[in-house]
Amino acid sequence: MDTGLRNKVVFITGAAKGIGRATALAFAREGANLGLIDIDRESLDSLVTEAGALGSKAVCAVGDLATGSGVASAIDELLQAFDGEVDVLVNNVGAGKVRTFDQLSDEGWDRTLQLNFMSYVRACRKILPVMRQRGRGVIINNGSDLARQPEPVPIDYSASKAAVLALTKGLARSEAPQIRVNAVAPGPVWTPFWTQKGGFADTMAEFHKMPAKEAVEHELSLRQLPMKRLGTPEEVAHVIVFLASDLSSFVTSAVWGVDGGSIRSLV
Repeated sequence: MDTGLRNKVVFITGAAKGIGRATALAFAREGANLGLIDIDRESLDSLVTEAGALGSKAVCAVGDLATGSGVASAIDELLQAFDGEVDVLVNNVGAGKVRTFDQLSDEGWDRTLQLNFMSYVRACRKILPVMRQRGRGVIINNGSDLARQPEPVPIDYSASKAAVLALTKGLARSEAPQIRVNAVAPGPVWTPFWTQKGGFADTMAEFHKMPAKEAVEHELSLRQLPMKRLGTPEEVAHVIVFLASDLSSFVTSAVWGVDGGSIRSLV
């Protein structure tokens, strides 16, 4: 099926690794052009090369997405590279550690919210005027199943992602019908978010007091995932591409679970 994404300009935050990287390559295969933002220059350069080999014009901008200046300068750089045009914004950046409520200081809460939520607010603030002027656009926010079904840990991550879903719903109503705004809500997905040093797997090991692999398997058993495995970045990327495409032209204000069945409620 024709997604209608050929030659569209897609900006992706947190693009260098994991779901962001898989999403960029999925858009490249559809013929889209890419504006890629991350703090990791080396991984961005590698991604630009790989997307270029698929025939995509790919431009990267380095920025600390936990700061207002980092978001603004990176997006301005990409807008300049694409003559002020953007068709799709994918807010994807995020980080988390397994910490209890009592272990979280004000500074810890603020760090999580600045990256996982305020980066989305700031990116939308920069991109929406461009989309409004053009009379069209799509925004897709990367949430989490933990936004809809929080666990005791990581409570700050769950709260930040719940805020992302509220932002999605509010903007979908205010920006319709010209601009569609949706979210994906992945469950556990095997990415550097989990595997990097000090990431989810390591901190989960500390929390459960067992080796990282066993801790992850234990966590999955607690969540009772029907699919009985972690997802892949590509499985999330495919849903993001669908939501950005003409194939979902009547979809807005939706939260699409890509979670292996972790959410048991009806809504």
